[in-house]
Amino acid sequence: MTTALDRILEYKADEVRALKRSRTYGDLIADAKAQPPARGFAGALSEVVASGENALICEIKRKSPSAGEILPGANAADIAIDYQRGGAACLSVLTDGPSFGGNLTDFAAIRSAVSIPMLRKDFMIDPLQVVESRAHGADCILVIMSAVDDACAAELTQTAADLGMDVLVETHDEEELARALRLPSPLIGINNRDLKQMITDLGTSERLAPKVAGSRQIISESGISEPGHIHRLRIFGIRRFLIGESLMKRSDRAAFTRQLRQAT
Repeated sequence: MTTALDRILEYKADEVRALKRSRTYGDLIADAKAQPPARGFAGALSEVVASGENALICEIKRKSPSAGEILPGANAADIAIDYQRGGAACLSVLTDGPSFGGNLTDFAAIRSAVSIPMLRKDFMIDPLQVVESRAHGADCILVIMSAVDDACAAELTQTAADLGMDVLVETHDEEELARALRLPSPLIGINNRDLKQMITDLGTSERLAPKVAGSRQIISESGISEPGHIHRLRIFGIRRFLIGESLMKRSDRAAFTRQLRQAT
C-alpha cells in the first residue's frame, strides 16, 4: 500500500531532478561558501540544557498531511520572532511545498528576522539539497532514516559536515535507531509520529530513549503540546524537544514557548 511518505518521496525525486536542471553543483557550492558560517545548532541546544531548562526547536509549518491547514496566511517571520522572544533554542522551518506549504522564500525571510540557528526541514534524498540548504543559510539539515538507505544517509551527513552544518538524524523505531547510531551526528531525533501511518504516540520516545547512549543528544519530535508531555518525557532523560502544531496555533506563542522551556 502506498503511504504518505511514499507519495512525498515520489515528488521529491522530481524536485531534485528539476533542481539539477536549474542549478549546477558548482554554482550552489559557491553560494553556500558565500554564506556566513553556520550558527551552531547542536551547541545552542546544549547551552539551554546546561542551564537546566528544556531546549526547544520551535517549528514553522503552514500545513501537514495529518493536520491539514494549520495557520493559513500566517507571517512566517513574525512567528519566528515570537519563538525567539519566548526562548526557543533553535527553529525548524518546513520548506516542502506540496505537503507542508513551505518554501525557501519563507526560510530566507526567517533567516533575516532571527539570530538563532535554523534547521531546514525537508525530505533530503540527494547531496545537492544539502548544498542548497547551506546556500540559503541553513545551519542544520534533517536526515530521515525511513526515507533513505544507509549509503544515502552517510552521504547526506558527510556533505553537511563538509559545509559546517549539523545534522538531525530522525528515527521512529528500533531498526532505524540502530542505523542512525552508526552515523557520526550527535543529534538523534525520535519522531513520535509514524510518517507512513501518520499515527502519533509519545510512547515511541519512551521506548527508544533508553537505547541511546549518553553521548548522543535525543530530540523528541511530534505530539508534544503541553507541559505535562515534557514532564513525562523528562523522566526518560529527554531535554530537547521539537514542537510545531501546538505552538503555531497559540495566540500567546512567546509566553507558551517560555512555559514549555521552563517545564519540569
